[in-house]
Amino acid sequence: MSTFIVLLIVIIALAGGVAGGYYLRKVTALGKRRSIEIDIKQMLVGAKEEAQRILDEAKKKADEADSDIRMTERRKAEDFKRTEERLIKKEELLDARQTEIDKESEIQKGKIEEIKKIKERADHLLAERVTTLEKVAGLSRDDAKNQLIQEIERDSEEDLMVRMQKLEQNAEERLGRRAKDILATSIQRLASSTAAEIMTTNVAIPSDDIKGKIIGKEGRNIRAFERAAGVELIVDETPGTIIISAFDPVRRQIARVALENLILDGRIQPAKIEEVVTKAKDDINKIIKEKGEQAVYECGIFNFDPRIIAILGRLYFRTSYGQNVLQHSVEMAHIAGMMAEELGADVAVAKQGALVHDIGKALDHEVQGTHIEIGIRILQKFGADPRVVVAMKSHHDDCPHESIEAVIVQTADNISGGRPGARRDSVENYLKRLQEMESLVNAFPNIEKSYALSAGREIRIFVTPEKVSDVEAKEMARDIAKKIEAELKYPGEIKVTMIRETRIIEYAR
Repeated sequence: MSTFIVLLIVIIALAGGVAGGYYLRKVTALGKRRSIEIDIKQMLVGAKEEAQRILDEAKKKADEADSDIRMTERRKAEDFKRTEERLIKKEELLDARQTEIDKESEIQKGKIEEIKKIKERADHLLAERVTTLEKVAGLSRDDAKNQLIQEIERDSEEDLMVRMQKLEQNAEERLGRRAKDILATSIQRLASSTAAEIMTTNVAIPSDDIKGKIIGKEGRNIRAFERAAGVELIVDETPGTIIISAFDPVRRQIARVALENLILDGRIQPAKIEEVVTKAKDDINKIIKEKGEQAVYECGIFNFDPRIIAILGRLYFRTSYGQNVLQHSVEMAHIAGMMAEELGADVAVAKQGALVHDIGKALDHEVQGTHIEIGIRILQKFGADPRVVVAMKSHHDDCPHESIEAVIVQTADNISGGRPGARRDSVENYLKRLQEMESLVNAFPNIEKSYALSAGREIRIFVTPEKVSDVEAKEMARDIAKKIEAELKYPGEIKVTMIRETRIIEYAR
């Protein structure tokens, strides 16, 4: 019984607690609600006041802007009115000036008519006077004039002839002295050395061991080098020196560079030799480009196409009668520039024509035609100034002289080539004979390359092994020897060496 009462009391207490909690929660919620409503009302009041303040400020700014706009319009209206008044005044002034001009024009027209009448009256009076004089003299005006001239000519003919002869003699003497002064001044100002540059053919070696490596086992290294470079190596008992023999200075220079690189590297074998020779050819091409750029810079010429400059640089390795062609061309450019300056000709055209006058010699062994014809084609192809072509093409009298610059270029060529010690005819003839020998051999089919060696006493020929058999190579050697005998003039005998080499390369991987 007591337990039931206890449970009942607990239940009643729980119910009372729940009811009390609910009531307290409801009271708290109502209080918060009233507080939130009050906050919302305060925010609404603040928002209305802020909105009213913003509206007042906007209205104030709008009034100020409207006032500024009205003031600006009023000022513009006043400016427009003043401008209109000025234009009206200018228009009235222009009308007044136009009226004055019209009046002056009418006055001038009247004066012109009056002058015409006076001139007509004067001409009429002059004609009457001439007619009266002709009647009195019995001669017309033209007859009197001719008669007077004839009498003066008869009286002065002998005196005129004497004076003309003296003038001609004095003019010839003055012109001759002037020409000599110009040439002497140009030559004196140049003051170039008469010694031509000689490309070295001696290569120093550090020891005899290196000399043995260059020769190689059974001479295979030296043969590979001669075949790749197209030169002949002379290895004698002279200590510390190997001589490179070749008439072509370009080949000789390539061989020298390649041999020096091989000596520095130390690995001398056929495969390495071909690689080094190829690299030496690239190095020589760089030198050719640098020499061409150096030449045009020295002469003060900056408008040539880079391809013309590259071809010009090849003349560094070309000689003409023992004279370096590039040095000769630079020297000519300086002389031609000084002469053109003295004579009042175009200095730039004269210098350019002199510098490229022998550019065809850089390719005359590769392209058909004379070096002048080749040079003209090169300059025209690469866009040179037509005046430069005209100036350079007449330096051997192959073409007529079409400008004063052409005469200057020819004169400069004669001065540069005629200096004491500048040229050696025998050397040029010797080199020309070797070039003719190579050209004759290269005309045969299936020939890869050929080199004249041993001062022209041997011609070494390389044929394509896939196209020429051993029997055909032997017959070709005989035909070449016969053709050399028939077409070339030479002392002694020439050895024809035909080389047919088959090389097979495989790789093991």
